[in-house]
Amino acid sequence: MVPDPSTAEWALIVGIVLARLLVPLLIPRCELVIVVALVLDAVDNSLLAVFTDVDLGPDGPYQSVDKALDVYYLAIAYAAMLRNWTSHAAFRIGQFLFYYRLVGVLAFELLDSRAMLLVFPNTFEYFFIAYALVALRWEPASWSPRFWLWTAIVLWVCVKLPQEYWIHIAQRDFTDTVADYPWFGVVCALGLLVLAALLQLVARPRLPAPEHGWRLAAAPLPDRPSHPGGWSEAAEKTALLGLISILFAEILPDVETSALEVGVGVALIVGANTAISLRLRTLELGALLVTNLALIYVLSRFFTAAENFPLGTALFFAFLISLLLALYDRYKPVHDARFARNVSSSP
Repeated sequence: MVPDPSTAEWALIVGIVLARLLVPLLIPRCELVIVVALVLDAVDNSLLAVFTDVDLGPDGPYQSVDKALDVYYLAIAYAAMLRNWTSHAAFRIGQFLFYYRLVGVLAFELLDSRAMLLVFPNTFEYFFIAYALVALRWEPASWSPRFWLWTAIVLWVCVKLPQEYWIHIAQRDFTDTVADYPWFGVVCALGLLVLAALLQLVARPRLPAPEHGWRLAAAPLPDRPSHPGGWSEAAEKTALLGLISILFAEILPDVETSALEVGVGVALIVGANTAISLRLRTLELGALLVTNLALIYVLSRFFTAAENFPLGTALFFAFLISLLLALYDRYKPVHDARFARNVSSSP
């Protein structure tokens, strides 16, 4: 990334990457940690630009890492939905927004068209934050499906479309624009003040009475959640991990494997993991990591030459697939049991 980097530069680069890998792991237990992940995503380029000589251009090596880490923390947020969300309507909307964004980022990588990021905006992230804010004082399941639908629509049209246009189509930088046009910064500041006033004077008085005290941490998992659903859930795991793995294969510069090869490989890995889990009932993350690294290494050698899928990349894919499989198999039974109880208790 950096020609002859100093110790301080290496320390900053490693620190940023580790923070972006580790911080999202807290999202399932405290959903608003996603705001920290969002801030890290927003400031990492600025820190690297000021303190290192990393190439931050569109074809620079860090841009690939940056896009991959974006998908990584959104995938963990999706796992947190399985663990925590009690509103079925909100979950379905969030699930659609998550997969819609994944398809859009993949279309962008395959077609090299920035318009795909405008057509498939990342509304999921802000919708996730909106749900987490509601859950601070209220039970989200008591809020109507219409509320969650309108929340998604407003975020999509009024927030994400302008933001995606600004970043990806106009390709404008906020700080550079303010430096060139100081009045723009003043207008943005006034807009934020007006928004804060509307929230305080209009929205807040219309909110229902809080249903519980401040609740930042998610409820603990049951002591003995049911074992993974096995083959019945293999289809979604294959779709989820297939989309993410194909996307990572397109993003990372040292992978020369086709989307079809990655998709077939992921399907085989999910099948093998499902068979092992059904046999052993559970498989810890460490065992999953070793198993998947071996599977990925063998499959990569079958599909392509060693230099097209180096061992370091195989280890990264093994970590990604193992982590997401472990989170999915841990949280999906909790999600299913929660809504099964809701259905059985409804009149």
